[in-house]
Amino acid sequence: MQKTYVAKKDDIKRIWYLADASDKILGKLAVRVATILRGKHKVIYTPHIDTGDGVIVINASRIRVTGRKPEQKMYRRHSGYPGGFRELTYKTMIANKPVTVIRLAVKKMLPSGPLANSMLKKLRVYADDKIPHKGLKTTTLEI
Repeated sequence: MQKTYVAKKDDIKRIWYLADASDKILGKLAVRVATILRGKHKVIYTPHIDTGDGVIVINASRIRVTGRKPEQKMYRRHSGYPGGFRELTYKTMIANKPVTVIRLAVKKMLPSGPLANSMLKKLRVYADDKIPHKGLKTTTLEI
């Protein structure tokens, strides 16, 4: 009879991946990043424990979407006050906040709750190719 494996803190070895978002499709990049943040690419994956690795995404301003999404895809939020509903198209979001576009796409692919918050802390997104993590050893992520 096989026993169920549960990852322990000592078993988790974290590495950092570097993903270049230049000319990549938003959804495909977000799926790959969410998989790594969650730890599903590892043999020791345990659903209720954060076994994932860290991801650094560069060139967020050069990400692509397919079809008519630049005009039709909407980002909606509400402040909670009367008249506080705001809508922005993808085109205006990528021009003003390209980091938020990728962060929201990845966040919506993770489970909700405190576990997802700890996973999102291992995600770093930068609009250009300048990263402040000079001494950090990274592995290039193929998408």
